[in-house]
Amino acid sequence: MKRRKTFVFFHSSNRHKFVTVACVSLALALLFVIKLLPLLAQTTPEVVGYDDAISHNAQQMLAEGKQTFRFDTFGSEAFWGDTLKLHEAVAKLSPKKALALGLKVDAEALPADLVEQIKQGKVDLDDPATTLALVKLNAVVGVKAFLTPDGSGMKSIGINCALCHSTVDDSFAPGIGHRLDGWPNRDLDVGAIVASAPDLSAFKKLLGVPEPTVRKVLKSWGPGKFDAQLVLDGKAFRPDGKPAATLNPAAFGLAGVNNHTWTGSWGNVTYWNAFVSNLEMHGKGTFFDPRLDHKKKYPVAAKAGLGHKRDSDDQITGKLPALQFYQLAMPVPKQPPDSFNSEAATRGQAIFNNKAKCATCHVPPLFTEPGWNLHSAQEIGIDDFQAKRSPDNRYRTAPLRALFDTQKIHKGGFYHDGRFATLPEVVNHYEKALKLQLTEQEKNDLIEYLRSI
Repeated sequence: MKRRKTFVFFHSSNRHKFVTVACVSLALALLFVIKLLPLLAQTTPEVVGYDDAISHNAQQMLAEGKQTFRFDTFGSEAFWGDTLKLHEAVAKLSPKKALALGLKVDAEALPADLVEQIKQGKVDLDDPATTLALVKLNAVVGVKAFLTPDGSGMKSIGINCALCHSTVDDSFAPGIGHRLDGWPNRDLDVGAIVASAPDLSAFKKLLGVPEPTVRKVLKSWGPGKFDAQLVLDGKAFRPDGKPAATLNPAAFGLAGVNNHTWTGSWGNVTYWNAFVSNLEMHGKGTFFDPRLDHKKKYPVAAKAGLGHKRDSDDQITGKLPALQFYQLAMPVPKQPPDSFNSEAATRGQAIFNNKAKCATCHVPPLFTEPGWNLHSAQEIGIDDFQAKRSPDNRYRTAPLRALFDTQKIHKGGFYHDGRFATLPEVVNHYEKALKLQLTEQEKNDLIEYLRSI
């Protein structure tokens, strides 16, 4: 049987009614959309726009923070150059001597033709003029030169954060390579560099001691160390006669970490940035901390009014937010696969979390306490000299960071003063202090785990 085709025809009157209904429906839909537009304008575009604003702000702060960290002197040239005349000493340094003092060169700042000349041995590394050329290129990490009008020499010199808290990967030559921001420069003999300045009368006046004594103290620090509390309490040496300086700390991996410094309750990253840029780098800015008015604990700071610093030309305060943002973005360096035994590290992790009690304070994955990460000297089994120089007489639970690297990051030892040269020494200290009764195998496994984090 053939299937019959059915055709539907609209009568002209029905067709008219259909079109009319469709038009009315479309008009109502358009009216609904028109009324909805103001509401949409108040919600969707604003939400999407603010998300974009956050992303844009993050990128902008990263860029500004990097620029500040690497190149901003905060006006410190008025102190290091105009007052101490440090540029005169730097102008006499050959590249070899500068590298021997731990100063680093950013290979990316070197022009291609200069790189080729260095490779061919055509650059005199014993000539101070070469150092001047490198400084002019902004290639010396942490140092910025201010040139004479004709550009033939330096009239002043300033420093920035990267001086102590950046190094290079030595990819071109020892001391010359790509920047590693946040890595401590444990080769930098900052004390010897400052001691070479022609005029130390500013420190003589501040500390109330003769210039020869100032130079003696500065030269006692040694590579990779700096005494940030010297300008507060004037204590140059520990009771055992050793220098009171502490190791330059890493500036990476500090997101989520409360107290930032070796000793307690000074503050977090942004506090220390303000403290260092104002009181240690001698930049121009504003700094407030009434704790420094304590005449017995901080006699030098109290007398000089360091807790109430306010310069009319503030070149620091406005840069602190982006600087903090950049520093908190610095990740912990990843350990190479061959830097530890993975099977032993797995066993060591169980020991770390249980029998050795490490995780009680070094809480994974921060590896410090979330919150008030401070302890008395008695709790960690060492002397309290450095702790007593802090506001609350305690030590910080140092976050365990990149313990595999003893060539750069932990060069000079562990703890604030490098008193333990190796990880086995650290483990043996706690094994004894906390009476852990670990076997030699357990100690070895624990050390492998520490190298893996």
